[in-house]
Amino acid sequence: MREIIFDTETTGLDPLKGDRMVEIGCFEMVNRVATGRTFHAYFNPERTMPAEAEAVHGLSDAFLADKPRFVELAAELLDFFGDSPLVAHNAGFDFGFLNAELGLCGLEPVCKSRMIDTVALARVRHPGAKLSLDALCTRYGIDRSHRTKHGALLDAELLAQVYVELRGGRQIGLELAAEVDRRIEVTTVIVRSERIFRPARPHAATAAELAAHARFLESVKSPLWSG
Repeated sequence: MREIIFDTETTGLDPLKGDRMVEIGCFEMVNRVATGRTFHAYFNPERTMPAEAEAVHGLSDAFLADKPRFVELAAELLDFFGDSPLVAHNAGFDFGFLNAELGLCGLEPVCKSRMIDTVALARVRHPGAKLSLDALCTRYGIDRSHRTKHGALLDAELLAQVYVELRGGRQIGLELAAEVDRRIEVTTVIVRSERIFRPARPHAATAAELAAHARFLESVKSPLWSG
């Protein structure tokens, strides 16, 4: 199964208020194994970068000035997505910006039925725990020492490792073994339910056996049971 893990960086928190996507990083996995294929792009947001957003990801107006606009790479991005499920951390945020950008291009939004939110998965697996990407990397022993600022492709790569752990991670083999055991147990029950039991064999002595027993008793000298 092919899945795309992706992350975005933006000028702010709300595309409905004019915030724009400035970076996207996508990481391809097949059967939860990295293929090495990625899609990564920076975008000129056609607006100024707020200082608080630049402090998070380090992308300045000067750096983004010569980058392509989203519309110039939209078709290439959608081609990379294909029809695969799309995995993101707090996926509603990333989908909101992705679909807002597609809308500005006059393109159809990506259906949210394709969305897999790792925050929701982590909330079920670790109720009450911290659910940030940093916290989950720490929980699963994933090295993030090279992450000094947010970066879409780097965060997508880290999230891919977190996603594998949330889906079973190193326990996948054990889960498979458990499934095999379950199937063996079910098969055993089915076999037992179809066994044909033979009727009990008669245990009463025959007339010849009784006569032989009587002759034996008569041959016993001074039997204990006669006293």
